[in-house]
Amino acid sequence: MNILFLCVGNSARSQIAEGLAKSMMGSEYNIQSAGSQPSGSVHKNAISTMKEIGIDISEHTSDHIDDY
Repeated sequence: MNILFLCVGNSARSQIAEGLAKSMMGSEYNIQSAGSQPSGSVHKNAISTMKEIGIDISEHTSDHIDDY
């Protein structure tokens, strides 16, 4: 199954959703996130928020919807 979380900047909310879904659903699912106008980076507060609950999204990238 493929799951794609979409937003505008792909820097925070969709990155958090991707991280949570990957943590909850495991590697049997293809889970990604993208934006219509990607910011080019994942927001530092999104990274630190996820770190607080033990999920590392520091290697995520801010991608364009056309990449998928």
